[in-house]
Amino acid sequence: MGHSNSSPSKRGHARRWRLLDLVSGAFFFLVLLFFAMVFTPLGDSLAASGRQTLLLSGADPRQRHRLAAAVEAGRGVEACPAEAVDHMPCEDPRLNSQLSREMNYYRERHCPRPEDTPFCLIPPPDGYRVPVPWPESLHKIWHSNMPHNKIADRKGHQGWMKLEGQHFIFPGGGTMFPDGAEQYIEKLGQYIPISGGVLRTALDMGCGVASFGGYLLSQNILTMSFAPRDSHKAQIQFALERGIPAFVAMLGTRRLPFPAFGFDLVHCSRCLIPFTAYNASYFIEVDRLLRPGGYLVISGPPVQWPKQDKEWSDLQAVARALCYELIAVDGNTVIWKKHAGEACLPNENEFGLELCDDSDDPSQAWYFKLKKCVSRTSSVKGDYAIGSIPKWPERLTATPPRSTLLKNGVDVYEADTKRWVRRVAHYKNSLKIKLGTRSVRNVMDMNALFGGFAAALKSDPVWVMNVVPAQKPPTLDVIFDRGLIGVYHDWCEPFSTYPRSYDLIHVASIESLIKDPASGKSRCNIVDLMVEIDRMLRPEGTVVIRDAPEVIDKVARIASAVRWKPTVYDKEPESHGREKILVATKTFWKL
Repeated sequence: MGHSNSSPSKRGHARRWRLLDLVSGAFFFLVLLFFAMVFTPLGDSLAASGRQTLLLSGADPRQRHRLAAAVEAGRGVEACPAEAVDHMPCEDPRLNSQLSREMNYYRERHCPRPEDTPFCLIPPPDGYRVPVPWPESLHKIWHSNMPHNKIADRKGHQGWMKLEGQHFIFPGGGTMFPDGAEQYIEKLGQYIPISGGVLRTALDMGCGVASFGGYLLSQNILTMSFAPRDSHKAQIQFALERGIPAFVAMLGTRRLPFPAFGFDLVHCSRCLIPFTAYNASYFIEVDRLLRPGGYLVISGPPVQWPKQDKEWSDLQAVARALCYELIAVDGNTVIWKKHAGEACLPNENEFGLELCDDSDDPSQAWYFKLKKCVSRTSSVKGDYAIGSIPKWPERLTATPPRSTLLKNGVDVYEADTKRWVRRVAHYKNSLKIKLGTRSVRNVMDMNALFGGFAAALKSDPVWVMNVVPAQKPPTLDVIFDRGLIGVYHDWCEPFSTYPRSYDLIHVASIESLIKDPASGKSRCNIVDLMVEIDRMLRPEGTVVIRDAPEVIDKVARIASAVRWKPTVYDKEPESHGREKILVATKTFWKL
């Protein structure tokens, strides 16, 4: 057995010296780290990194709850990083690109868990300016507000848009109407009643930068334009910046979030929707949305398109099976009129089309899978067909046909209409909210009921996105019968729009948006909802919130935490109940 030449005492001294060296080294490292953190940019970057980890991580729902509680107590919400300027939580291509391509499933809404949604405020891009006011914005917007040149580069020769100096210019063209939407609409007017108030609500599918809908406004036709977030980056963002009603959506595996038989006109200009694929599921969805007696216009493929004879033949066959009347085929444009009565499907057709049974509710449309059957118009009572429903503008104030289907619906509707006329007058005259001025164009009502708030703005140069919460009575069909537009949505999820979409956001009974109607318990957090409102609101935009005093007190604290300037007012003198009104302005802050 070997032996060491050193004594035990020497070995002990050596160990003590090594330990002392380690302690001394660690001490000097900590001193250097302290000076680096305090006197160099490293400290700032590490702190920012730590804040981002805190604000953007969502591994622990309890941590999210603690952050929300801190904000309710007055802690400010941090800014998101610069790369988040266009962030849309439910249409995030980095996440959704990993999903199935079948029926464009990956382009539909796919929301993260609440705890995985960034808990921070979306900053404006560098050089952001208060948007060009309406109606000038129809023709030009600031380039710096959305510096995405892809569409201008690729579609400029078709009249979509072009870059001139500090502005994007919109000549009004489109792929199927490069000479301008006005000439195209004039051509359609030879076949369908564009003017005169017969048509009011329209849906433009795959809308590009929404020039078609923008130019229909002069005919008093209000168009909901939609397109997915796809390779044509920011097309819906451009539409909203122009002051045109628009919404991010995809016709994929689910019904679109609109009521049955709400649109007087459905339009597709080279939208490339395969209407006859999947047993004509997409044509069936268009039929669900189109009001009896309404018009369907398809321009571009496959209408008399080279090498698409089979697709064009199939499209005509489906229209015949649904008893659509062919109005005209003009070049690459086809126009059909929907039958005003029940669909008259034959016993057999090559697509296997059949009517839905009596249990189908055609207005169910929030995360509702497409059906392979045709919705019965008889399943929704009322005289709401084109020709039966009043013309615009009488339609706005006449009792909507489908309001009579609700318990005491007519009385509630009439009381609601009068209430909002009184309230909006108070907003303008006493609270000095900028409604009716050039400062407000894009408006959202987050809890619309019958659209009374929007109807009271009829003489203002605005359009209103009327949102009916998915967990509340489905009154969106009444809103469409009035000649207004909107969508279903659950406010425990982010909305399908880009940041900085709206000039004014209005919500009555904000707490009801997050509570379960049956149990009364909160389904999500009001702080997350207000962070989402901030995402949708433009810098210097206005928020109007009405609710009970204790709710408004909480909302006011959160408003300051998200960098708004809130003021709390008493309700109108004529109003009943316990209510206060918060009016807040979003500050124009920058990174």
